[in-house]
Amino acid sequence: MKFSRRALVVAAAAVALAALGAGQAWLDNLAHAQQRAMVDAPRFEVDPLWPKPLPNHWVLGMTIGVWVDEQDHVWIIHRGADTLHANERALDLKVGECCTAAPPVLVFDPAGNLVRAWGGPAKAGEGYEWPQSNHGIHVDHKGFVWIGGNGEKDAHLLKFTKDGRFLFQVGRLGGNKGSNDGENFGRVAKIWVDPKTNEAYVADGYRNKRVAVLDAETGKMKRFWGAYGNKPDDADLGKYDPAAPLPRQFRNPVHCVERAVDGLVYVCDRQANRIQVFNPDGSFVREAQFARATLGSGSAWDLAFSKDAQQKFLYLADGTNEVVRVVLRETLQEVTAFGDGGRQPGQFYGVHSIATDSKGNIYTTETYEGKRLQKFVFKGIGPVAAGKQGTVWPLR
Repeated sequence: MKFSRRALVVAAAAVALAALGAGQAWLDNLAHAQQRAMVDAPRFEVDPLWPKPLPNHWVLGMTIGVWVDEQDHVWIIHRGADTLHANERALDLKVGECCTAAPPVLVFDPAGNLVRAWGGPAKAGEGYEWPQSNHGIHVDHKGFVWIGGNGEKDAHLLKFTKDGRFLFQVGRLGGNKGSNDGENFGRVAKIWVDPKTNEAYVADGYRNKRVAVLDAETGKMKRFWGAYGNKPDDADLGKYDPAAPLPRQFRNPVHCVERAVDGLVYVCDRQANRIQVFNPDGSFVREAQFARATLGSGSAWDLAFSKDAQQKFLYLADGTNEVVRVVLRETLQEVTAFGDGGRQPGQFYGVHSIATDSKGNIYTTETYEGKRLQKFVFKGIGPVAAGKQGTVWPLR
């Protein structure tokens, strides 16, 4: 009995010491967090209740593009049934009560209500070739909707009205002839139309290695260039090596393109982990790498700009490291990042595309098994942790 009591006393003391140790560790971690370097940068919180649920038992497949129009309506495009598992489309297979793929193009109002849905292969007489694998969506300043595709034979892009009426197609399915072709494309990743010049900039792409610029009214190609403004070259660059000098051509895919208010054109060279900056004529200005050691699918997936008049910040979606990087646009210096891998709101699984609305809120889409759209509410400029912030959960 004495031995048992003694053992109990020792055990109790051990538990107490362990608790004290754990408490001290928690305090140490708290103190460390409080001592982390802080920077003034845009602050965001995820809105876990946005958007509202879809009707008709609709679900999203790989969600591969996002844009915000002049009404702050959020447009997305996804890949539908081909990227859903059998148990996600039981209605189609007639084996259950739920679910089925939503139409490829979906539009949400600022409150998160679904207000429009359309898209898919052409009906008789419509005269267009829907992409094998749609990729990227853009609504231009005139209200026209542009869609690309990165399927094996996708060598074209499409232009529609907001209600889905077909306007024209540039290039033909299966028509790729390489990065110096003036008529076809090579698996287009993204399109962006300049409201000042009505020129369409094309990130071209998953096969080609260039930026192409079109007349957005006619679709006629006006110019194109490769990395550093060089003439594009489709030679195989081999696997990416972080220790090697940066290649003089783009790697695949050339995944995004967008022009800032000062006229500079920003391009995502995804698997080289870099953004390159150009003048509109294709002359090279500067470049920067992000998470240089990243292999696989790379770190530079898509970008958007902050909504202040100078567009001081650039937001870079990184679908390999599952963060959104906040970058000073003038210097291309990363100041902070938010997000983490996971399936909860504010976390990411293949964060693919990114856009901002007039209030500075951020919208992201996720590919692979992410299959969703998220909203991050802009909370103003203020102190945030330098480096990775983690999941930006609402504070209240």
